[in-house]
Amino acid sequence: MSYGRGGWAPYVPVAERRRKAAQEMETLRKKGHPVSPVTVTGRTIASTFWGKAWCDNLESYRDYENRLPRGRTYVRNGSVVDLQIAPLAVTAMVSGSSIYKVSITIAAVPKAQWQSICQDCSGGIESLVELLQGRLSKAVMERLCRQDRGLFPKPSEIRFKCSCPDSASMCKHIAAVLYGVGSRLDQQPELLFRLRSVNEKDLVPSLDRALPLSKTGPAAGKVLETDDLSALFGLELAEADDATDAVSTEAVRPKPGPAKSKASKVSLKKSAAPRAGASNAETPGRSVAARPSASVAKAVEEEKNISARSEPGHKSAEPSAKNTKVSPNPKKRAEHQRSTGGRNAVWDPSDIYTPED
Repeated sequence: MSYGRGGWAPYVPVAERRRKAAQEMETLRKKGHPVSPVTVTGRTIASTFWGKAWCDNLESYRDYENRLPRGRTYVRNGSVVDLQIAPLAVTAMVSGSSIYKVSITIAAVPKAQWQSICQDCSGGIESLVELLQGRLSKAVMERLCRQDRGLFPKPSEIRFKCSCPDSASMCKHIAAVLYGVGSRLDQQPELLFRLRSVNEKDLVPSLDRALPLSKTGPAAGKVLETDDLSALFGLELAEADDATDAVSTEAVRPKPGPAKSKASKVSLKKSAAPRAGASNAETPGRSVAARPSASVAKAVEEEKNISARSEPGHKSAEPSAKNTKVSPNPKKRAEHQRSTGGRNAVWDPSDIYTPED
């Protein structure tokens, strides 16, 4: 890239910067890089406790006060196109006149200092959820945010580098990345503990004793000394053998077969009819089921009627008036018109209709 007077790169419009940045990020995605841009809605960079505390810590040091304002502008307009937070390190890509690479290293919290923080916050944090959501007491917040002895890094613990031509110790691209860390902590506050290489669970000692594992058995008076559950709970429990018998009985019970034909019903009911000359009177010891039922008697009666109709010489009943067909007689109709004097005369249909044979 050619530089103008003073070694500065020529001005590039914001739209052109974003277009180039989008192309660069698409190339990285195709290579398998997990691109994670910083997106700020409105002018507020951070809105939660952890994000605000990070930004306030940066602004509290005079070492950075001259370079931070340009960094806020860059992070608000979406110039931080990729931000990755790892233990003790932050890497990012910032869109400017070109795509610049930023790397920041942060020292780990000294062991003695971390133990002091955990001891001072002991009993003040009820759960890990409250810790990550920032629902903390004022005393705990002040202890975590204390300069030089708190959780947030001081300027002497931060080292950074940018690929831009700016010779300043902290360029606007580095400042934008530091603000981008604060914005990212709004969404993932646990990344702060990862960045400082400490375990956030150390601040909640109650997690270790929440569900203690007991190595001793229950007291003798708390152990049930009987195996008879029916006597213990006052329930009547079916025996296993009885249940097995009930299942086997249900399995061998015959299922209802298909409906029998009319002829088979008639033959069956005919065989069940009383013998000729047998007495209908009940005798002692005779089963009531042996007496023919009403349906059997009806079937026998129908069989008798069928056999009677099939005998020679049998005369069927006369057809009823409803089933008798009649047809008009043209001769009678003409005679009736001549005798009555026209079509409009009142006449009786029986005068011209004769029943069909």
